[in-house]
Amino acid sequence: MADSSKGTARPSIGGQAVLEGVMMRGPASWSVACRKPDESIAVERHPLPTLADRHKFLRWPLLRGCLVLGESLAIGIKALMISANHALEDEEEQLSDKQLGWSLGVAMVMFSAIFIALPVFGTRLIGNLGGGAIQQRPLLFNLVEGALRLTMFVGYLFVIGQFKDIKRVFQYHGAEHKTIYAYENGDPLEPALIDSKYSTLHVRCGTNFLFIVLFLTILSHFFMDLFLPAALVPRVLLRIAAVPLLAGISYEVIKLASRNETSLFFRISMLPGLALQRITTKPPSHDQIEVAIAAMQAVARDIEPSAPASPERDTPVS
Repeated sequence: MADSSKGTARPSIGGQAVLEGVMMRGPASWSVACRKPDESIAVERHPLPTLADRHKFLRWPLLRGCLVLGESLAIGIKALMISANHALEDEEEQLSDKQLGWSLGVAMVMFSAIFIALPVFGTRLIGNLGGGAIQQRPLLFNLVEGALRLTMFVGYLFVIGQFKDIKRVFQYHGAEHKTIYAYENGDPLEPALIDSKYSTLHVRCGTNFLFIVLFLTILSHFFMDLFLPAALVPRVLLRIAAVPLLAGISYEVIKLASRNETSLFFRISMLPGLALQRITTKPPSHDQIEVAIAAMQAVARDIEPSAPASPERDTPVS
C-alpha cells in the first residue's frame, strides 16, 4: 500500500476501469485511454461538467454527494461507450448513444430488481416460512435483508469475475489504482516501478463507497420500517427513492474520513471496502499500466502544464 505521508500537494485523482482501458478524473477534466485492436493507445480528454460552478447551492452537503454521483455516472457511461467503440474494429459496428442508453437503462432496471427489490421479497419469504416472526421485528428484518443483499452483491462480483473479459476489466481497475498511487506520491509514471511498488487496493475506490451505501441502507430501512407503512410494494418503492439520499450521506462520510487518511477511524471504516476490492481488482500487466498512465497524463496536463502528452491521440472536447 502506498505511503500517503510521502505524497506531494497534488490533488486527488479518481478513475474507473472500462473496456480495454481506464478513465481518469482530475480537478478540471476527465480522460479515457483505451488499447485498440492494433495495440495502439487512443486517448480522449474532456472538460468536467460545470453545473456546481453555475449553481452554488449544489455544493451544499448531501446535495453535492448526489451531484458527484450523477456526474460520475454520466462520465462513466460516456467513457464506457468510448472504450466500447475503440474496441470495435469495424466502424459500422460501433455503438450509438441510443443503443448504449437502452442497454444501460435495462441494466439499471435489472439492478434495482435484483439488488433492491429481490432481497425484500426474499426476506418476506423467509419470514413467512418462519411463522412471520421476522416481519414483527424491523431490526431483524433489515439485518436479514441486508445480509441477503450483501451476499448477492459479493456473489455476483465473484461470479462475473471468472469471465475472461470481466477479469481484464478488473485488471485495468488494478492498473488504475496503482497509477493513481504513483502519481499522488510523486513517483515517475513507469510501468515497472508502478507495478512493483504499489497495491491494487485503494482507500478511495468506489467499492468503498458502495459498501458504505449498503451499510447505511440497513440503518435507514430500519427507521423506515418503524415509522412508515410496511406493505411490500411501498417498502420497495421507498428503498429505491432513498438511494440518492443514501448516496449523499455516504459521500459526506467518505469526505469526512478522508480528511486524515492516517486516522484510525478512516482505516477501520475502509477495511470492508478494501476486502471487497480483492474481488474487483486483479494484478495488471505492464501493457495495461501503460494505458492507465496515458489516461493519467491527459488529466495531469491541467495540473502541471509541463506534464508529457499522452501517446497516439489526444482529442480535447469543448
